[in-house]
Amino acid sequence: MATAKDAKFVGESVLSAIGNTPMVRLKRLFPSANIKLYAKLEMLNPGGSIKDRAAVSVIRQGIESGEIKPNSTVIESSSGNMGIGLAQACSLYGLRFICVVDPKTTEQNIRLLKAYGAEVDCVTEPDPQTGEFLCARIKRVQSLLGALANSFWPNQYANLCNSGAHYWTMSEIAMDLDGEVDYLFCATSTCGTLRGCAEYICSRNLRTKIVAVDALGSVIFGGSPVKRLIPGHGAGIRPPLYQPNLAQQVVHVTDLECVVHCRALARIEALLMGGSSGAVIAAVRKCITSIPPNANVVVILPDRGERYIDTIYSDWWVLENLGEFAQALEETANYLTN
Repeated sequence: MATAKDAKFVGESVLSAIGNTPMVRLKRLFPSANIKLYAKLEMLNPGGSIKDRAAVSVIRQGIESGEIKPNSTVIESSSGNMGIGLAQACSLYGLRFICVVDPKTTEQNIRLLKAYGAEVDCVTEPDPQTGEFLCARIKRVQSLLGALANSFWPNQYANLCNSGAHYWTMSEIAMDLDGEVDYLFCATSTCGTLRGCAEYICSRNLRTKIVAVDALGSVIFGGSPVKRLIPGHGAGIRPPLYQPNLAQQVVHVTDLECVVHCRALARIEALLMGGSSGAVIAAVRKCITSIPPNANVVVILPDRGERYIDTIYSDWWVLENLGEFAQALEETANYLTN
């Protein structure tokens, strides 16, 4: 067991613990597949998700540039994780933070936001023009920015500090595998992780093929909008951080597939993860027969599953919201183990 004398790093604050998350082998999910599957465990960031990286990057850049002052109010739209990351950073820096959410935001996430001292502003109706809650949230952010002096919008959908933070996520992955990464499966929402990883791969001329994992009903890659239930996966707009050709392949995943594969992760690999983690595992399953033997395959698992106990891991919620498909859950999970 390590002792205090063994410690090599003592951070200045909790924000110093962001990044350098571990990778682990996933050997049990697809036992008959001849690949090496690795998971980047982003839920081990102190705020519980990959969004900690972008949140601290945006806040620090805003302070350094003078856009954020000691009496500033930070205002952002978030379905949960970015809001929690910002709430954590704003709490440390003593900044007022207002998080604009919508009815899909889980009660656990709202409680976490408030525990950090954030103010929660919930839009109750989707945007009438687009039918999307995201557009309604952004309009509410803009209204608050106009009403509050000395306010700052991180704008996670367009801020290059978001994607820049994930340049280093990919750097960590590459260092852990000595650059030998054949496939990277990455969930998409703001496109910050996707773009940052792609830019690192390009800058180092790595052989890595990126598979972008999007929600069925998301419009990021040009699909038709369809109602989606799982927050933080996909988007109702194409974010400004999006660029063509960031990924070599795009795989769309349903809400049901997210639920099934989250439950499989928990039961087979003992990893209790959020919805987009289930999505990337579902995407691997869809692609696995086309992946060459002995390939090094990395999945980024963005957040922890405790925040989805009352949704993804609730049989009642699944029955209520996925209806006729609910009986397929156990059958699909069993198939995964064969």
